[in-house]
Amino acid sequence: MTLIPRIRRQDFGVLTPPPLGGWTPSLTVTVVIPAHDRQSTLDLTLAALSAQTYPAELMDVVVVDDGSPEPLRLPETVPGGTKLISAPPGGWGRAWALQAGLDAASGEVVLVLDADMVPHRAHVEAQLRWHHLAPYLVVLGWIDFTAAERLPRPEEVRAALLAGEEEGLFPLARERHDWAEKIIHDHDGLRAAPSSLATRIHVGATASYPAGLLRSIGGLDTSLVLAEDTELGYRLTQAGAVFVPDPLARAWHVGLPTAMRDFAALKRYNDPYVADRVPYRRYLRTDPGRQWRVPYVDAYVPSGTYEDVRASVDGLLGASLPDIRVTVTGPWTSLDEGRRSPLRDPDLDLRLIRAQFAHDPRVRLAPPLAWPARPFASGALERSPGAVEGSPPVVPPFRLLVPPGWVPSQDAVERLVQRLEETDGGVLCLALDETEDGVVVARLERTAALSRAALVAEPGEHLDDVLDEVFGLEWLDGRAWGFARRPAVYPPRRRPAPEHVVQLAQRDKEILLLRKRATALRAELAEQRRLAGKATRDAARWRQKAEEWRRKAVTLSRSRERTVLRRAVRRVRGLTSPADT
Repeated sequence: MTLIPRIRRQDFGVLTPPPLGGWTPSLTVTVVIPAHDRQSTLDLTLAALSAQTYPAELMDVVVVDDGSPEPLRLPETVPGGTKLISAPPGGWGRAWALQAGLDAASGEVVLVLDADMVPHRAHVEAQLRWHHLAPYLVVLGWIDFTAAERLPRPEEVRAALLAGEEEGLFPLARERHDWAEKIIHDHDGLRAAPSSLATRIHVGATASYPAGLLRSIGGLDTSLVLAEDTELGYRLTQAGAVFVPDPLARAWHVGLPTAMRDFAALKRYNDPYVADRVPYRRYLRTDPGRQWRVPYVDAYVPSGTYEDVRASVDGLLGASLPDIRVTVTGPWTSLDEGRRSPLRDPDLDLRLIRAQFAHDPRVRLAPPLAWPARPFASGALERSPGAVEGSPPVVPPFRLLVPPGWVPSQDAVERLVQRLEETDGGVLCLALDETEDGVVVARLERTAALSRAALVAEPGEHLDDVLDEVFGLEWLDGRAWGFARRPAVYPPRRRPAPEHVVQLAQRDKEILLLRKRATALRAELAEQRRLAGKATRDAARWRQKAEEWRRKAVTLSRSRERTVLRRAVRRVRGLTSPADT
């Protein structure tokens, strides 16, 4: 059995794709083309696919007519094995048509190509060579835009591809996917991009997926008519996918897309849909107190005593990170409503927990979940209450396990998620306590890391070892990161003061302390000034006395000099007196 290559985070540089034309393909591929009223460009797309270097016996094409006013038809120049189907009734839009094509696809790989794309001759081969290396790659083509008014005929397109002259088919437009190419360039061809960023470059105009991976995540979100590629890229990331942009998988985009022609209107339309489904777009989730279809963090608290579970859940619901969904796991189906002793019921704690949270929309009561569980495994998926038909399962990007009775501080979860994002790590294990049964641990896990580890793990291999290899596992001191045991009495008998009141009181204490320190410093400064003034006055007096002493010294010196001079004169006069002459 061939081992599945283990790619760490996004670093697909460990894979070496074969050179174009220098390998033997074996995977089958279905090219799915959703189309609405695009007959003229669809003819060019199919003509280009008829001249691909990928073996024709391994490729088939499914064109999905998404309710075109004039039904589409297959032109003369098409690849062998091409069929045209109509999107089923009940929906419309690109995602709806793509899902119909996915349902009809028989290939091991599904390559999506829009009906206004004209691929180069090696386009399919360039993408498919990567899929032969690992079964969890999403390969993205390289797009050149053209605003050409005159389109070539299908036979001209085919002839140009066979002659290797695709470059001259259209004039190159100045517009490009500059934002995507910048992300790719700034992150070593996307190999060094963090998970939450790599997903942003998923543009569905030309992309290929392992069919099994695409189906395992629920396919397309057919409730969307725009932004479906953004949402799909997010869920593919959670499934453990690695995104590979290949500059050799080139294709022409005939005409400029809506994002280039009317970006502001498109963004205005997409923002609420993306905000609800893609938690990575944090700038779209600034509304205080809002809840979203896909939460940022899925927190799990196993059932225990009523007080322990309530304290942990209350702490999570009061976190500074608003979009947290809490699940309390336990044997809820074992509870019956038959006659019992209310106060001596062996399931009393379980009943009290259910009574406490059964009607809180932020809290779910679910059966025990094997931990860690593969996010997309059977039984691990669920749809949000009131979800629109066609919406895929809800899969948050982070999962947190909190032992009952341990309470995170208000900003603990937010800081831990930030830590995991900064390092692009897979798991944070927080050591909380050590008991006779072992170490009590809280875990924050990246969903994408769990999925990747589950994809590549061998039978009998410990999943944490694989997580550490493919994304990284880090141990932290849980108490230092804000986790603490619940108070001895819980819930508190008095309603705790609101957080802003507590912070205000703390600041008042700090202000009072600072004022006391300022008063003491002012008194000390006044004393120093007094001492400095006295010293200045003393210095002035000493200078004055010194001056007086100097003058006296000069006077005495001069007086002494005059005395000595007079004595000398007298002696001289004595030597020269008349008696001597």
